[in-house]
Amino acid sequence: MLFNLRILLNSAALRNGHSLVVRNFRCGQPLQNKVQLKGCDLLTLKDFTGEEIKYMLWLSADLKFRIKQKGEYLPLLQGKSLGMIFEKRSTRTRLSTETGFALLGGHPCFLTTQDIHLGVNESLTDTARVLSSMTDAVLARVYKQSDLDILAKEASIPIINGLSDLYHPIQILADYLTLQEHYGSLKGLTLSWIGDGNNILHSIMMSAAKFGMHLQAATPKGYEPDPSVTKLAEQYAKENGTKLSLTNDPLEAARGGNVLITDTWISMGQEEEKKKRLQAFQGYQVTMKTAKVAASDWTFLHCLPRKPEEVDDEVFYSPRSLVFPEAENRKWTIMAVMVSLLTDYSPQLQKPKF
Repeated sequence: MLFNLRILLNSAALRNGHSLVVRNFRCGQPLQNKVQLKGCDLLTLKDFTGEEIKYMLWLSADLKFRIKQKGEYLPLLQGKSLGMIFEKRSTRTRLSTETGFALLGGHPCFLTTQDIHLGVNESLTDTARVLSSMTDAVLARVYKQSDLDILAKEASIPIINGLSDLYHPIQILADYLTLQEHYGSLKGLTLSWIGDGNNILHSIMMSAAKFGMHLQAATPKGYEPDPSVTKLAEQYAKENGTKLSLTNDPLEAARGGNVLITDTWISMGQEEEKKKRLQAFQGYQVTMKTAKVAASDWTFLHCLPRKPEEVDDEVFYSPRSLVFPEAENRKWTIMAVMVSLLTDYSPQLQKPKF
């Protein structure tokens, strides 16, 4: 597949006054028997093969082991800077990115709507080009996926999706690392989604089958996942020999599931829909009644922040809940994303089983 990798070539031509040479290169192909993602954008996991996603998870495990367990100092991003555009506030995305980038020797620069108004005071094209001249990468947490697409088209540096209305890929990387650590492998697991047909579910649908995982998703009527995402997910399931089941019955989705997953019912920007949504999602709270029909080794994930109506305390704080390791892994996975897109570093740790 083609990723939007932009490399400036022929410095001699530049010195002679010729225009920049901007080309699309094929990313993710083996280079000396390894995946090469340097210079790529991360807008959606749809754009990545299973091997490429596994590579990012492998790199996450490697950094976590070398830095957290062995106490090594790895200034892999020394001298590099990151622009962080946040149209939506976030605890985990901001902290994991800022602390992770700094831990690797880089300099993150946080920009709120008070600092930058995408497409308002300045066009997205102009913003992309300015940021490209001052930073090495941009992580943008935005309302519209289309804004990310424009930034990626116009920028000459990697653009990372920190969340959009359609996808949340960096959250799913943390989820998969957490499950790999707990189960030892992802292949054959059944993921049971119970909640909104939102950006988290979309990102799972764009990636689970690539690991050989099955997906059973329950959403209320009128809150199903995007039809175009569903169509592609059905194709992935067919190609990888996995099962994809979409229903409006929470217990049907939970039945036999290894991992019970939910998310907020009311995302930022949907506050006016609160009363309507709370009514529509009646019966979707994850409880021990839900867990009774799941597999005997069931676990629970939630990307946080959590509201009690989404999952009760008994499940959320139970030993089966992996929500806090999941939150911590946001840091190690975003660090791996940055390292893979900005450097030639190769993991030293033996590749985990996926």
